[in-house]
Amino acid sequence: MTYDQARWTDGEERYEPLLSEKRSREVERDADDPLPEDLTRDSLELPDASEPELARHYTRLSEMNYGVESGPFPLGSCTMKYNPSFTEDVAADPAGHVHPDRSDESVQGVLELQHRLQDWLGRIGGMDAVTLQPPAGAAGEFTGILVTKAYHESRNDERSEVIVPESAHGTNFASAAMAGYDVVSLPSGDDGRVDLEALAAALSEETAALMLTNPNTLGLFERDIERVAEMVHDVGGLLYYDGANLNALLGRARPGDMGFDVMHYNVHKTFATPHGGGGPGAGPVGVVDELAEFLPDPHVRAVDDEGEPVPDADDAARFRTYTPERSVGKVHGYAGNWLVLMKAYAYIARLGDPGLADASAKAVLNANYLASKVDYEVPFGPLHHEFVASAGEQDAADAAKRMLDYGVHPPTTKWPEIVSEALMTEPTEVESRRTLDQLAAAFNAVGDEDDETLERAPERTAARRIDQVRAAREPRLSWHELDE
Repeated sequence: MTYDQARWTDGEERYEPLLSEKRSREVERDADDPLPEDLTRDSLELPDASEPELARHYTRLSEMNYGVESGPFPLGSCTMKYNPSFTEDVAADPAGHVHPDRSDESVQGVLELQHRLQDWLGRIGGMDAVTLQPPAGAAGEFTGILVTKAYHESRNDERSEVIVPESAHGTNFASAAMAGYDVVSLPSGDDGRVDLEALAAALSEETAALMLTNPNTLGLFERDIERVAEMVHDVGGLLYYDGANLNALLGRARPGDMGFDVMHYNVHKTFATPHGGGGPGAGPVGVVDELAEFLPDPHVRAVDDEGEPVPDADDAARFRTYTPERSVGKVHGYAGNWLVLMKAYAYIARLGDPGLADASAKAVLNANYLASKVDYEVPFGPLHHEFVASAGEQDAADAAKRMLDYGVHPPTTKWPEIVSEALMTEPTEVESRRTLDQLAAAFNAVGDEDDETLERAPERTAARRIDQVRAAREPRLSWHELDE
């Protein structure tokens, strides 16, 4: 199966023009305009297009792009999966669109949903308290480390180091460093899991936390996780759970039960909300009871008629926001990106406990099925939600670009470095067996091709091979720069 992406040009190697380039009209400034001269211009060029022209313009642009509505998106670890459209309808309900300055009394329904979501996420992760504020997974990491730091400082325990496995997400290293910690890199063992001897050597009274995800980035479950937790706690450190791979565990295991003290949830990965790049995102943080007093302000709790907290929301008269006693402060306005969180709430409510457990089962099944069908070597196992194949003698980046010509978004490449020429692949639970077979066929077709073909790829996409390094180092953030 091959793929030909739309290429809307004007007869030359030039893509769909801007609306203002198609047809525009000059709008002159109203002479009676009261605005100051330094904030106005005499005239402005505005697009002058009919509704059909507008619709066709944006449809053409969409046909020159690739997304989860186009086909599978097995971007390992980033977990790009199809988001059900019913959650968009929920988030579009005007009743949820509340101004952040409204009183608690006037937004009881919203606060109740927030309280329920806090409770649901806590139960899913085995955590005692959850904040909804962080606006993305990376922001959740940073918030979790700030909570960790505040906890140690409250005990007059100055610690300087955070341990991060070398295969961890890059944001783990960044979050620890931004919080002022020195980062200690932890090598993997020969089996791809935490090396207990290396961990013992890295741990000390300077250890504030170990940041870990389980299953890890190779799709492997850390079988010694209880021993790892014991080792970290024995030196007075905390165990931090990166929620990137939580969709492998839903309804089957909980980080809190493994010994984790703090975690963030990637709701775009696990609970079908937009990824940060399709933003805005959300990255709630859960903690054990001992850390609850450090959570961001405000937090939502259920209260009785006298305003006293009650443990069971079903018996509560009202819901109130409050500031935890030793809060790290605000990390985002209001309750985070609330409309995104409404989508997560709707997704969890629709699936329920059986549906969430079924999602994790299919995530694991799909990853193992696809791994068994690809001809590339998969050096580590047994697998959970994802796997890392090796492109062998091929350049992984070239192989990935060639997959675009087969209608497949490529996997994550070159990482983790423990696998040579890594192709990190996560089909997620949403893909059918037919789609998985399509993915496997794309992998295997590319595996049989020569280097010359791979180096030319992609050939059937709207945009051919781009200079990724230059794009990252010299981004053009405005169309005004195109003529420069």
